Amino acid sequence: MRTEISLETRKIIIDLKKKGKSLREIAQIVGRHHTTIKKIIDKFENFKLVENFKRSGRPKVLTEREERQIVGIVRTNPRSSAVQIAKDITADTGKSVSSNTIRRILHKNGFYGRRPRKKPFISKVNKAKRLDYARKYQYEDFSFWSNVLFTDESKFEISGGEKPRKIWRKPNAEFHDQNIQQTVKHGGGSVMVWGCFSAAGVGELDFIETTMNAKGYIGILKKNLAPSIAALGLPAEWIFQQDNDPKHKSNLAREFLLYNTKKQLPHPPQSPDLNPIENLWDHLDRQIRKRNVTSKETLKSALREEWLKISPEYTKTLVESMPCRLKCVIKAKGRQTKY
Repeated sequence: MRTEISLETRKIIIDLKKKGKSLREIAQIVGRHHTTIKKIIDKFENFKLVENFKRSGRPKVLTEREERQIVGIVRTNPRSSAVQIAKDITADTGKSVSSNTIRRILHKNGFYGRRPRKKPFISKVNKAKRLDYARKYQYEDFSFWSNVLFTDESKFEISGGEKPRKIWRKPNAEFHDQNIQQTVKHGGGSVMVWGCFSAAGVGELDFIETTMNAKGYIGILKKNLAPSIAALGLPAEWIFQQDNDPKHKSNLAREFLLYNTKKQLPHPPQSPDLNPIENLWDHLDRQIRKRNVTSKETLKSALREEWLKISPEYTKTLVESMPCRLKCVIKAKGRQTKY
């Protein structure tokens, strides 16, 4: 493969020629064939040029205005496909435009095809509540968060779902509303669990065998809270955290928590990114997907094994991320964050 000769090497060739060196001597010095050396010297003597002639290149298919039209299409609808855009532009301009041309123009303008991030829908009201929460707790350090027992339920599937369709976006626009695939919690699966953790490690993991209601939730807490607190060595002033699931806010749950916890950490609605146990569930799900899980029983067995493998170092890292999570919510003005 022929390589381009740098401008610096070309200048050296011309300088050696001026000093009376022969073509073969110059070729030996710079490591190029003597015919190549001759072409460079001839160009300099005839045109006083050291660099290459400017190449004309392939003429552009579309005008600048038409290229801006393409960018406008994906700004309005990031889910537009390159094939469909090519058809629309061909129909509008009468020019034959390929999908590769569309991709090249979008790449030139900073847009790349990516799978949309799955993030929960957040209403305007709840964005404000998230922002208030983040501002209230933004100055709490690890000594506060290390006393929190994070709790949650999660469903695990035997097989994965369909991948979302790609979108066109810029590298720093992944969490803009139009670039997110909105999700609803517990969209499917076959095994549901309750679990908890703190900076010191994971607590109990329990399987929920029937439809969870307020009474069933109290049963889970009665069975698992005390052994989890003891195993994790949390102080007397430990803090209980849960999300805003209706069964968590029932009168039965409120009464139980009133007599069995000293402190409770409120949680803003639609805020899984402010509960690091969601990252722990994601980690657990990735580990499960590496295994041959074909039934509920093998899934349960795998969950138990992988849960016990989660290290205190990992859970500490998750808890240490809380101040950063709150700053991200403030920066995003209550919208979705990277967590």
